[in-house]
Amino acid sequence: MKRIIVWFRNDLRLSDNEALHQACLDADEIIPYYCFEESAIHNDSWPFPKTGAFRAQFILESVAALQAQLREEGLELQIYHGSSLKGLLKIKEEYQARDVYCAEEVSQEELDREKEMEENGFKLKRFWQNSLYAKTDLPFEIHQLPEVFTAFRKKMEKYAQVPKALPKPALLKGPEKLMAGELPSLNTLGLATPSFDSRSAFPFKGGGQAARTRMQSYFWEETRILEYKNTRNGLIGDSYSSKFSPWLALGCISAREIYWELKKFEEEVKSNSSTYWMYFELLWRDFFRFTALKEGRSFFRMKEVQAMKTLPHFEAWRIGETGQAFVDANMKELLQTGFMSNRGRQNVASYLIHDLKIPWHLGAAWFESQLIDYDVCSNYGNWTYLAGLGNDPRPNRYFNVQGQAERYDTDGAYQRLWLT
Repeated sequence: MKRIIVWFRNDLRLSDNEALHQACLDADEIIPYYCFEESAIHNDSWPFPKTGAFRAQFILESVAALQAQLREEGLELQIYHGSSLKGLLKIKEEYQARDVYCAEEVSQEELDREKEMEENGFKLKRFWQNSLYAKTDLPFEIHQLPEVFTAFRKKMEKYAQVPKALPKPALLKGPEKLMAGELPSLNTLGLATPSFDSRSAFPFKGGGQAARTRMQSYFWEETRILEYKNTRNGLIGDSYSSKFSPWLALGCISAREIYWELKKFEEEVKSNSSTYWMYFELLWRDFFRFTALKEGRSFFRMKEVQAMKTLPHFEAWRIGETGQAFVDANMKELLQTGFMSNRGRQNVASYLIHDLKIPWHLGAAWFESQLIDYDVCSNYGNWTYLAGLGNDPRPNRYFNVQGQAERYDTDGAYQRLWLT
C-alpha cells in the first residue's frame, strides 16, 4: 500500500495540478494536506501581522473551497495550524506516509521549510506548476534568462508554447479513516474579522468556483476582456480589470486555465490587442517567477529594519495620512479592503521610495501583509524594479504623483471616494 501526501500551498485546486495528478498515478492512496503556517502569519520583525486579516480571510475561504471539493471526491483535507513539519510528522506517524508531492517553490522561506522536511525523513517530489510555462518550456537554460522582460517575451513568443491544462484526476482515493480537517478561525489565527467596505473594487471570495464565475462573467457574459487594454489603469469598480490576481496568487485557478479559456474566447468571439494584453500580463508573472528561480536568495533582498517603528513618515504612508491626496486615497483603499489597482500600486511605491526616501522593503512588507493577491515573486519584482534595482536597473523610475492623479483621476472621483 503506497501512500503519498499531497502538500497544498499556493496551488489550491484539483485541476491543472501536476503534483496531485502524478500522486494519483503513483499511489494507492493520497493524503491531501494544508498547514496554516504560524511563521507566515506573524513575524516579530514588523509591528503588524505578516499576513493581515483581509489576506488571511481570503486564504481561509480558498482552503475551505478546496476542502469542499475534496469532500465531494470522498477525501478529507488534513488541516493543521502551526508548523508544516509538525503536521506532516503527525500524518507520517498515523498513516505511515513519508512521500510528499508538492509544487516547486522559489522563495527562501518555502525552500527552508522544504529542507527541514527532508532533514526529518520526508521524500519530496516537486512539480513546477504555478506559472504559464514550465521550466522545460524555456528556450534557454535558466542562467540564460534575459535580464529585461521585453527580451524574455520575444523569445517565449517565438520559441515556446503554453502547455495544455491538466484535467482534474479521474479518481481520488485516500485512506478509509482519514480524519476530517478543521479550519481555524481568524480569531484562532490571532486576527480580527475585517468588515466589508461597500467602496471595494470587487467583492472578492476565495476558491476555484469564485474564480471561474469571475472568468465566465469577464470573458463571456460581459466581454470586458475586449476593453482590457484601455481600462486596465482604472481605479473604481469591478470592470476596469480582470481581478484574477487573488485567485492566481493562491492557485485557486491556474494561469494556463485562464490562458486556454482566453484562446477559446479569441476563436469563438474575437481577438484584439486587449485579449493579447491579458496574455502579456500573465507572462509578466512568469518573468518574475523565473527571475526569482535564477537569482535565488539574492532576489529577496529583504532586510529587517528594527527602527521601522520610529519612522513616522512610513506610518503616515501606511495608513494614508501623508497629505498627498492620490497616495492617501490608494493607501486607504488597501488598508480597508486588502486590494489596490495596479496604477495605484505603482504610484504609492514610487512615492514611498523617491519622495519619502524610505527603504523599499518596508513597503514590500506592508503589501505582503495587506494584499489579498500577494505573490512573493511579483511583489519583490515590482518593488525592486521601481527602486531601480535587480533586473534592468535604472535610478530614476519616478512617478509624478500629482500628474498621475490628473491623468487617471481627472475629476477626482477616486480621491473623493476614499477621502470623504
